[in-house]
Amino acid sequence: MNIHTQNTLPTNKTRLFCAQTQFITHCFPCKQKKTPNTMQNNVKNIFDSFNDYLVKEQELRTEIRDIVRDIDQAAKEAAIALQVIHSSIADVSAACAKARTFFDTCREGYAKLAALIPAGQYYRYHDHWHYMTQRIVFLIALTIYLEKGFLVTRETAADILGLSVSQQQGFHLDIEDYLVGILQLASELSRYAVNSVILGDYEKPLTISKFVADLNSGFRLLNLKNDSLRKRFDALKYDVKKIEEIVYDISIRGLRTEATGAAAVGGAAAAEAPSAPTAEPAAAEEKQA
Repeated sequence: MNIHTQNTLPTNKTRLFCAQTQFITHCFPCKQKKTPNTMQNNVKNIFDSFNDYLVKEQELRTEIRDIVRDIDQAAKEAAIALQVIHSSIADVSAACAKARTFFDTCREGYAKLAALIPAGQYYRYHDHWHYMTQRIVFLIALTIYLEKGFLVTRETAADILGLSVSQQQGFHLDIEDYLVGILQLASELSRYAVNSVILGDYEKPLTISKFVADLNSGFRLLNLKNDSLRKRFDALKYDVKKIEEIVYDISIRGLRTEATGAAAVGGAAAAEAPSAPTAEPAAAEEKQA
């Protein structure tokens, strides 16, 4: 009996083990191992999709750069046209009119960009044109100041370029681009003040000084953080100081008095002109007396 039990015990354990193995295999089937070729194909498919995305992205950026290059060229032409203000007072109006023609070219370029940029991805590609836009805003602001004598608004600058001012409308004029362009205007006006004195216009620096001082006061109302805009604003105080020194020199040398005196002489001559006919009746009354 003992011998029979000892002979059958290993057989029962073996059967139990086989049954357990079959149960586990049925409930938890093992995944088939992938061959090296299958794994390589999966990796290739993944990176092929990445490559397609990168190629399309590169093509889009190339198109953006081509359009930006054309806009930038028009902006350079406008800047060259406006440089005449530093050498000739009489040609200022003609220079402004010529600059506006180049702004129309910029407007066409921005329309192409707006049609090219996917919806909701304005700031993804903003680095391609934001420096250029700042310079164009500066040129627009300078043109309008020379024509009208006041600061261009963000809405007017955007309208000239065919842009909106609302981010929800997609392609728009970013407020920081507008502000940096206005700060560039202050630097150019400080140079314009110097050259106006050289050309014999002693009243222009006084007007520029008042305008830039108001501009400085306006920027001081903004809560600017330590970024590129704040650093650019810090340079505004040097422009203000430079213009104030020019006005001081004009006052010390008496040039401002001469300009005011010339205007007063002209006004006095105009006032005396209609009084001449009244002298004869007065003389006649004395004779009668």
